[in-house]
Amino acid sequence: MTNTTIFEALRLSHDKQRMLSEQLIQTSGDTEERHELFNELKNELFAHSVAEDRYLYIPLMMTDSGLNITRHALAEHHEMDELLEQLSETEFSHPSWLVIAKKLSEKVHHHLNEEEHGFFQQAGKILAEQQKTQLAEQYLKEYNKYLNKEKDSLTS
Repeated sequence: MTNTTIFEALRLSHDKQRMLSEQLIQTSGDTEERHELFNELKNELFAHSVAEDRYLYIPLMMTDSGLNITRHALAEHHEMDELLEQLSETEFSHPSWLVIAKKLSEKVHHHLNEEEHGFFQQAGKILAEQQKTQLAEQYLKEYNKYLNKEKDSLTS
């Protein structure tokens, strides 16, 4: 394993989330493309969120200075989960589906930009250098486990 930091590992998933959310809001109707992109984004967000919570947010919450910065990020994860649930419960052909998908895309972009242009810098001052690479290894292992688990459940 290279000396990838937790922040570099997270950015790779962030790039996927941006791409998928942008592609999703370009779809229309109850199409196979919309279903596939939605499932891919949903799986990406889930795997990322679980692994990020465990291997970035929780270690940060163990420090006084990390507690406050983490609360906001966790709240945004919850908001994205609620939007995903709304999309799952709405007919893919209904006009409100795209409205909700656009809200989700905006929330994803907002959250990722906040993390990359503020949160990561604050977290970088809290975590030790060795911890950043250890957390990256743990994050990637967990992320890939959940990403693969979700893909397997869709194909079986």
